[in-house]
Amino acid sequence: MKFTVDQNALAEGVNWVSRSLSTRPIMAALLGIVIEADNGQVFLSGSDLETSSKSHFTAEISQTGKVLVPGRLLAEISRSLPNKPVTVQLDGTRVLVTSGSAKFTLPTLLLNDYPTLPELPETTGIIASDIFAQAVSQVAVAAGRDDSLPTLTGIHVEINQDTVTLAATDRYRLAVREIQWQASQPNLEVTALLRARTLADAAKSLTGTKAVSISLASTTQHDRLAGFSTDGKSMTSRMLDGTFPPYRHLLPQEVTTTAIVEVAPFLDSVRRVALVTDKTVPLRLTFTQSSVELEAGAGEEAQATEGLQIVLQGEPITIAFNPTFLADGLQAVGTPYVHISFTGSNKPAILSGQNEKDGAPIENYRYLLMPMRYAS
Repeated sequence: MKFTVDQNALAEGVNWVSRSLSTRPIMAALLGIVIEADNGQVFLSGSDLETSSKSHFTAEISQTGKVLVPGRLLAEISRSLPNKPVTVQLDGTRVLVTSGSAKFTLPTLLLNDYPTLPELPETTGIIASDIFAQAVSQVAVAAGRDDSLPTLTGIHVEINQDTVTLAATDRYRLAVREIQWQASQPNLEVTALLRARTLADAAKSLTGTKAVSISLASTTQHDRLAGFSTDGKSMTSRMLDGTFPPYRHLLPQEVTTTAIVEVAPFLDSVRRVALVTDKTVPLRLTFTQSSVELEAGAGEEAQATEGLQIVLQGEPITIAFNPTFLADGLQAVGTPYVHISFTGSNKPAILSGQNEKDGAPIENYRYLLMPMRYAS
């Protein structure tokens, strides 16, 4: 095997595939990236058996062939090479990588031990890559991190014809985002539960392209896979088992108070005031007709307060939140202003985006935040 390719194309392809490599694989072969050169194309693939990634690019192929090399080492080398044509050549049991005066020699792994990777399921629909990436990041922030509760580490995907609803929760907050897409068939209704980390990583990495094809295997298939593909890149991931908790009833229908706050100064204030405490201690917020007072700390401990101008409709309210979760929500709305809806000081609040101070809230994203108890 021998081929020559542009350094950027090699680095981009290898970086994409290396995302699926395991740090603690059950077999040595899974430490590697498969390189196959054939018919004017180079095909790369990597997997940890849960997630598999593939990429391909055009290259000048002098000799066809297939080899398995250490993946993370190849990724580091590909990124560090000078911006010149790169030649990759199999020489016995070694792979030579040359770019300009830089030369590397890599060992090979046993190709016969490498598993057969799954193919992409049939395309379910297509969506703009930037919209998909934004929606996933807005929802993934609320996904659980506790692997002992695997269902809560996922993002629930619900497809109803041309509408996709993404939802995630760690029991203390809930994020829901609705987006429109182009379904591959009419009257399509599908649900899936995907790993939040995997989905967020894939969505972020695919933003350089115009559109992403999403493939969700049906419930009747034994190997329930989700797939994402774009120009020259694809990824498949096994869906999570279990049932995502029903969440729609948690979104309050009746609102007693709403506050409109400019996000940037509010976020800065939350972070400053929270410096005197830790993320397990509540940040108290007192909303009045024209201002919100932030307060943390009590008694002999360090204390901090700060005030901001706001627009309030309804009754004044005092409520407390986890400061980290509140900051996450303010960042996730992605707009200049945040619209906060309250139903009571001991009931969840809803954060949504708002582009203008006097505008209407953007209804396609909602971040529900549970209040915390605090000493009065």
